[in-house]
Amino acid sequence: MRSRFAAFVLDLPDYLRSTWHSSTRPASLSLEGSPAWSSLQILQSSQEGDSGRVHFRAVYRAGSGWGFLEENSDFRKEAGRWYYLQGDTREGRLNPGRNDRCPCGSGKKHKACCL
Repeated sequence: MRSRFAAFVLDLPDYLRSTWHSSTRPASLSLEGSPAWSSLQILQSSQEGDSGRVHFRAVYRAGSGWGFLEENSDFRKEAGRWYYLQGDTREGRLNPGRNDRCPCGSGKKHKACCL
């Protein structure tokens, strides 16, 4: 999951397609217009045999504010490698308070960083 997030950040659609399970892989993939991703948080993960599930939240810049994509992703392991199958997503807007940690991942308070 983390390597796929890094591929979104680095604009590597070929890597994303190569880690997508052949049964659900799109014929082509463009990341044009993708948001500026800033952080990934794995909320929960589980594995049962060759099936895995990851619940994550990815944060991105949305104009002058912040948004998030939260997904429950299904993965399948084949020949020792994990492949993304599908996911149930929801998106929303983040509204960090002045004294909350900045969503950019700097570790600073929002008021002293990206406010």
